[in-house]
Amino acid sequence: MKNILRFILNETVIETTLPEGTVTLDFIRKQARLTGTKEGCKEGECGACTVLLGKLTGESVSYKAVASCLLPIGELHGKHVVTVEGVNQLSLNPLQDAIVKEGASQCGFCTPGIILSLTGFFLTSPNLDYQDAIDALDGNICRCTGYASIRRAASNLCETFKPKYNTGLDRINQLVKWSILPNYFLQIPNRLITLNSESPLPYPDILSNENGNNSTIVGGATDLFVQRPDELAEKELTFISNYNKLSRIVKKDNWIFVGAGTTISELKDSPLINEYFPGMDDYLSLVSSTIMRNRATVAGNLVNASPIGDLSIIFLALGANISISKGNTTREFPLYDFFKDYKKIDLEKGEIIDTIEIPAPLPSLDFRFHFEKVSQRKYLDIASCNTAISFTLIDDIIDTIHASAGGVAPIPLYLKHTCAFLQKKKLNINNISSSLKIMENEISPISDVRGSNTYKTKLLRNLFISHFIALFPKENFDELLKDLLS
Repeated sequence: MKNILRFILNETVIETTLPEGTVTLDFIRKQARLTGTKEGCKEGECGACTVLLGKLTGESVSYKAVASCLLPIGELHGKHVVTVEGVNQLSLNPLQDAIVKEGASQCGFCTPGIILSLTGFFLTSPNLDYQDAIDALDGNICRCTGYASIRRAASNLCETFKPKYNTGLDRINQLVKWSILPNYFLQIPNRLITLNSESPLPYPDILSNENGNNSTIVGGATDLFVQRPDELAEKELTFISNYNKLSRIVKKDNWIFVGAGTTISELKDSPLINEYFPGMDDYLSLVSSTIMRNRATVAGNLVNASPIGDLSIIFLALGANISISKGNTTREFPLYDFFKDYKKIDLEKGEIIDTIEIPAPLPSLDFRFHFEKVSQRKYLDIASCNTAISFTLIDDIIDTIHASAGGVAPIPLYLKHTCAFLQKKKLNINNISSSLKIMENEISPISDVRGSNTYKTKLLRNLFISHFIALFPKENFDELLKDLLS
């Protein structure tokens, strides 16, 4: 018997028995006949299909802008979905008006997605800063190249509303008062409370299932629904976003535990993560776009096992462990043992990634961390090569070290021999230079569309040196770089 999915689409309660793998974009356009949401790339690349997804948290609703072309309808159960029609009012709302006044709509195809991304900005930005607005739009492509006018519209909105914003008042109430959101948003929390009490989640507890789970477990689906949309359309799915235990970041003793269902946005914005690993929010800004980071999960990135997976490279360089559960049985081991071969991982049938466990640097230690990535585009692109490093220093001696590299092996590569060489060595140019020779013997890059094996080898060398230049600007490590480039 099929599950009955119930959710609110704009103002309307929807009940459907469509397969859980039905793509939300298709439902919005074909079943609901709301055609403001556009189909562009069907891969989460363009932002034309952007909607807001609201989830009940206690007695309030938190919203995120997401790409509906990669959003399975099973994820909507008990939630609020907002299309551009859902923010329309009797006259243009302030966001729409700003876009029109600056001539930022042009052909209009991408405009609904831009309006929803800007609405997501107003719902989530801590202080309504202009840079937050620009970041919120990072996944929206304008085919008419109207970016200057879009930025002017965003700037005007920030100048208008930032001075009015009161951090002590409810955000949605303020946005309704400003006519950015329609009045019906004020009723959504109570409506979702009722909806969830009448129709609890129809999914099993995957963490306590001793016999494994016969359904396909889905994280953010940002990769699965690009690669296998037709196959997944009719499959039974289980969504890890429905399990709060899998979506948390906590510190216990000297470890930081990151739940498998934690999204990249949650990781990026985590005060705990940024306290212990300064700069992480900037590094994670290089991973895809806001509408994708709002859905993509930690476990999804690891299970994908891409040799250039950014999170895999970052976690390897932090010396992370991985915890895998099946019922009451748990396995825990270093993350570098999880990747076995190209797209092959140590995950048996019925098992699920539970947490990633990162050792928390002790305040008394001189801890350094850095991430580098090169791609054809700085943003919205996968890496040609990426690398990360972390280490602790005691009197200029490298006490502990973890380093990783992507795009130079069949797997996200932990540079075991390079680390072994540098550990307990003095931090100086000679030792760093010697470590490069060891690193070159550890990697096995292939020539592909992202570059030749020679190019990738040289690129990784330079990125590895860049770690030290960035982390020790006063140590004159740029001298080493110049020597190696000559």
